[in-house]
Amino acid sequence: VQLQASGGGLVQAGGSLRLSCAASGRTFSSYTVGWFRQAPGKEREFVARIRRPGGSTFYADSVKGRFTISRDSAKNTVNLEMTSLKPEDTAVYYCAATTLICSNYVTGGCYDSWGQGTQVTVSS
Repeated sequence: VQLQASGGGLVQAGGSLRLSCAASGRTFSSYTVGWFRQAPGKEREFVARIRRPGGSTFYADSVKGRFTISRDSAKNTVNLEMTSLKPEDTAVYYCAATTLICSNYVTGGCYDSWGQGTQVTVSS
């Protein structure tokens, strides 16, 4: 499946952004989808995922309570609603998808399709 991430931008601390990951070629509902981010000079880190089937969600502790991952089946997208943004949320955000069954979905190695990334910058 081909993925296209969008929605990044510049926002002040405390603000909100909505990222979207659009899938082409396949129905997104058959994939587990994750969001990852990578800040300059840091390793890529897991942010959130939504499983298939069932749609259970899981978040990194650093974003729990502030970010929400969800599916929009009508648009064939997975969205990441980000609120109460902090400067430390600044990073390139990537969406990823997999049909594999993994012990967990917080490692990038479980995903076989990746979007191109969208920049999120949070100013203090």
